[in-house]
Amino acid sequence: MSRFALIKAVLGPIMRLMFRPQVEGAENIPGDGPVILAGNHLTFIDSMILPLVCDRQVVFIGKDEYVTGKGLKGRLMAWFFTGVGMVPVDRDGGRGGVAALMTGRRVLEEGRIFGIYPEGTRSPDGRLYRGRTGIARLTLMTGAPVVPFAMIGTDKLQPGGAGLPRPGKVTVRFGEAMEFSRYDGMDRDRYVLRAVTDSVMTEVMRLSGQEYVDMYASKAKAA
Repeated sequence: MSRFALIKAVLGPIMRLMFRPQVEGAENIPGDGPVILAGNHLTFIDSMILPLVCDRQVVFIGKDEYVTGKGLKGRLMAWFFTGVGMVPVDRDGGRGGVAALMTGRRVLEEGRIFGIYPEGTRSPDGRLYRGRTGIARLTLMTGAPVVPFAMIGTDKLQPGGAGLPRPGKVTVRFGEAMEFSRYDGMDRDRYVLRAVTDSVMTEVMRLSGQEYVDMYASKAKAA
C-alpha cells in the first residue's frame, strides 16, 4: 500500500467525521491523464482536505516550512504533506516561482494531477483575489485541462488559518473541465495569459460565490 493510500485509509474517516465534506462535481475530474486543479484558498486546512476528497493523488506546491518543522508535530506534518503529494518549494526565494512552474510542468507531463491556488496565497478576508498567470502558462505549455474548484466553509472552521480547526461542514465543488487549445503556442503572450487566468478565476468565483477583488492577495495583505 502506498503512503497516499495509507493516509486516505487512516485519516480519511477522521477527516470526514470532523469536516463532513460535501463533494460536488467530482465526476468532472478526468480519470486519467494530466489535469490542473485550480481553486480558491481560504485557510491552511484546504491543503489537507483537497487531497483526501480526490480519488487520484493531487501533487501541489507547499511552503518548505511544512516539512522542516521540529519535534513530533513537525515530523507528522512532513509525513502527511509529502505523503499526500506536496512538493516543498522555497517560494520566498527569487527563483521560487520558476521552481513551482517547472514542478507543475513535470507533474503534468507525467500524466498526473497538479493542484494550484492561482491567488498565490490565502485570502486575507474571505474574498477572491486576482489570479497569477502561472496557471495559464501551465495549461498552455502542457495542454492539460483545468478543472476549477471551490473550497467553501473552511475559513469558518479555521479562521485566520492558524490553530487547530474546529469540527464543522465544508463543501468542495468542482466545475467542468476547461481547455485552452485555441491559444496553442501563445504561452508567452501576456494578454493571452491574463485572459486565460481571468477565465479560470471567473469559474472559481461562480463556484465559490465569493466577492471578487481585482487586486493580488499579497498586495492586500501588505497594505
